[in-house]
Order: sequence, then structure tokens, then C-alpha cells
Amino acid sequence: MKEYQNIEFQLVDKIGTIWLNRPEKHNAMNAEMIGEIIDCFTAVNDMKEVRIVVIRGRGKSFCAGADLNYMKGIAEFGYEENYQDSLHLAKCFNVIYTCKKPTIAIVHGAAIGGANGLLAACDFVYCADETKFAFAEVKLGIAPATISPYVVKRIGEFGARDLMLTGKRFLGKEAEFYRLANKSFPAEEVDEQVNKTIKILMSSGPNAMAACKRLIYDISNNLSFDESIDYTARLIAELRASQEGQEGMASFLEKRKPDWNR
Repeated sequence: MKEYQNIEFQLVDKIGTIWLNRPEKHNAMNAEMIGEIIDCFTAVNDMKEVRIVVIRGRGKSFCAGADLNYMKGIAEFGYEENYQDSLHLAKCFNVIYTCKKPTIAIVHGAAIGGANGLLAACDFVYCADETKFAFAEVKLGIAPATISPYVVKRIGEFGARDLMLTGKRFLGKEAEFYRLANKSFPAEEVDEQVNKTIKILMSSGPNAMAACKRLIYDISNNLSFDESIDYTARLIAELRASQEGQEGMASFLEKRKPDWNR
């Protein structure tokens, strides 16, 4: 993995951690950071040695949204420049959402504006109780547009109306109530919960989890109910006949651990 300027990638025990690494700016996003996140997630997708991807922030905050200098620059853009910049940001959230590996966001300090797109695109979100959240875009006369597909999927239409129209600030337990976070904990307990989730995920077949993510994506976004009947039958047949599926079923019948969990 190459070195980055605004993020950092660590691989330990098959867990790939992507650190937002602008602590002096509360990990506020600029164009360079957005590009590096896209590049890193694209690379991780094809790394067999990575089973799970974690995204978190260095310093006092997960991510404070958009960098002020970045905002000053885009405020001077015309429509076409704004469109291309926004398309780049939208791709950033989508590359997380479509990652083949299970993704976990660990959120602390603050998650403002676009930061909520980073976490909402993940499979699992855990936060500290004192984390401050806000969809502050309306206070700037704009809308949380590129993050909305992932936020609305996660919290639903009327939860999104409540949080996005008001732009109000709220803490971890309220984020859990809205289902923006899977669970909120006292800060000292967050890593323990993440480790429990990682242990559970590591006991599952890597290819099966990738197939499961593809299944959920296609059922949610691409297929009618009638189309899903043949699709799901073909998928389970493919998985049963695969090397991983054969190993998984054999290990169950033989009452032993499968090879991916040894």
C-alpha cells in the first residue's frame, strides 16, 4: 500500500484500518483527502490479506466535515466545476458503500456534515456517547446532497427530515436512536465493542460475506421481487458449489473450525 498525505493505512491481523489523518484540522475533508479515501478503498477491495476495513480519525475528532479552505475554493466555482467536485465526493461515499469487505466506522469527538456520509456508508457504526453529530448543511444555505442516499437508507425518510431540515446537533445516544449508529457507548468501551464485532466477523467466510453484501445491495437497489427469485437461487447454488462453501459445510458436519477461522 502506498503512503498518503491525509490518511494512513494500517494492516494488523487482517484488519485494515484507514485513519483520517489531519488531526490539526479535526480531520476535515479536502479534495486531496477525498481522493486518497477513494484510492485506498479501491486498493483494499482487492487485497486478499484484508478481511475487515475500519475507518476512524486521528486526534480529537472523527471528522469535522469540509475543510474551510476547501469550502472557500468551491464557493468560487461555477456550476460545472461544482458538479465535478460533487461527483468526486459522491464517488468517495459510494466506494465505501460498495466495498466487498465488512466496514466499520469508529466515531468520536465530532461527525459534522459530510463526515456522516463516511460513516453512513459503512456496515457498522460505533460511537462514543459524547460524540457530536450534525447535518449542518442547511445552516450554510445548501443541502446534504451527496451523503443523502446512504443516510436515508440507514435512518429512513422521516428521521432524515428531522435531522437534515433542522441541522440540529445531537449526541451519540440520539444517533443510536435514529439508527445512524449501531450502538453508542462510553468512550472507554467503544474499542471493546468493535473487537467483539470483529471477532464475530472473522468467524465467517470472507467470500460468503462479500456475496452477502452483494446480495443485500442487489436486493435493495437493482432487482424486482420477481427477479430476486431466480437471482437468489443462482447465488446460493454458486456458493454451495464453491471451495469456501464446501469447506464451510464440511467443517460443520465434521464439528471442526473451517480453515478461514483457524
